[in-house]
Amino acid sequence: MDKIKVKNLNVYFGDAHILKDINVNIPNNTVTALIGPSGCGKSTFIRTLNRMNDLIPKFSHNGNVCIDGKDIYDCDVDVVDLRKKVGMVFQKANPFPKSIFENVAYGLRIHGIADDIIATKVEESLKSAALWDEVKDKLNSSAMSLSGGQQQRLCIARTIANNPEVILMDEPCSALDPISTKKIEDLIHKLKKDYTIIIVTHNMQQATRVSNYTSFFLNGEIIESDKTERLFTNPKDYRTEDYITGRFG
Repeated sequence: MDKIKVKNLNVYFGDAHILKDINVNIPNNTVTALIGPSGCGKSTFIRTLNRMNDLIPKFSHNGNVCIDGKDIYDCDVDVVDLRKKVGMVFQKANPFPKSIFENVAYGLRIHGIADDIIATKVEESLKSAALWDEVKDKLNSSAMSLSGGQQQRLCIARTIANNPEVILMDEPCSALDPISTKKIEDLIHKLKKDYTIIIVTHNMQQATRVSNYTSFFLNGEIIESDKTERLFTNPKDYRTEDYITGRFG
């Protein structure tokens, strides 16, 4: 069953045509990797899925972006609710200058959740993000005292706490060492049981390790989408083959 269906999507920033006639379906409870050279539209695409592009001056679009059959650009869509449903983890870990506990609790407090429920939810979220055992004795310490990999998992816990259905990850491991990267990748494997995950990555090996499906972007277009194993072993388009074999990019 498809969680997200994108049909004939075009995105413009002023006169610049950034995404061109994007058509892709993303199944529920899977990991979809978006690959392609820098500047090809991957990050712009995932930001259409939680309407973060709305914040960019002169953004406009046409086409349809449907989650659970509902077009998220319909006039009756509450963007705050949408961004709860579609959480995002950024390239660089961005913890708040607060305690570890308050980082995860922040969104819950904004939505008026009771303190006793918050405490339970923080623990559940940190466990889901494979961080609880490392921080359970220092929840009141600053999030800034954590390592880069721990900070990124904290940001994932913060996202999980808001009960999203979709998690967008924009190169979540690009600033991390190999050990921290493996922890994030292991976490992605666990999380897909409960969430639909879309990850932007420049790392071909990472795409093959973590994803069920892969879409190859080039110059604002999706050149090819397929099951990851099939796309990497038997690409249909010569441009896909050129990219994944390192001939360009």
